[in-house]
Amino acid sequence: MPRPEDWGAILLTLKLATVVMLLLLLLGTPIAWWLARTRSRWKGVIGAIVALPLVLPPTVLGFYLLVTMGPNGPIGNLTQSLGIGLLPFSFPGLVIASVFYSLPFAVQPLQNAFEAIGNRPLEVAASLRASPLDAFFTVALPLAKPGIISAAILSFAHTVGEFGVVLMIGGNIPDKTRVVSVQIYDHVEALEYTQAHWLSGGMLVFSFLVLLALYTFNPSRKLQ
Repeated sequence: MPRPEDWGAILLTLKLATVVMLLLLLLGTPIAWWLARTRSRWKGVIGAIVALPLVLPPTVLGFYLLVTMGPNGPIGNLTQSLGIGLLPFSFPGLVIASVFYSLPFAVQPLQNAFEAIGNRPLEVAASLRASPLDAFFTVALPLAKPGIISAAILSFAHTVGEFGVVLMIGGNIPDKTRVVSVQIYDHVEALEYTQAHWLSGGMLVFSFLVLLALYTFNPSRKLQ
């Protein structure tokens, strides 16, 4: 059975994934809308930056985030000047790193959903004197509901499965930054395979349920 420290890691992982998912829906929606609608020459550059975590090793991303948020980095200098202190090896730092790491898993489903809407519904809304903001909230967002659901599920699940970025930015502090993936690593290092099986089996079942939910809510979706 899971030990108390395992339950602590599970609760912290769920808390982290929930916070990151909500932040990604707030941040990812305007980014995805802009990418879906713009004809700017910067679209390719911004799209590549958003998708970078898909191909970049997590340890590389974690290293540069660690340097940026460290005592000599720009974010580190800013947080120290504001009296917040340094973000690495803290829960807020873990949240920021996870947002960067899971960003494409929220933006790409939303962008695909917005692109699938096309111009016609928005032109009809405009002909009825709806402002662009009204058209976005009353037409675009309801039509993009399958993409929003996919973005929420994928960003939550991807955050739950993080390891490299979490270890680089959060370290391994019980009840503060130690999530399930790190706890499994600890059990394997200590040759506690029974405990590792409990947590790994739970992650396996969770991953299956995520994919089941994804295809149930949006059967036509194909994973990127």
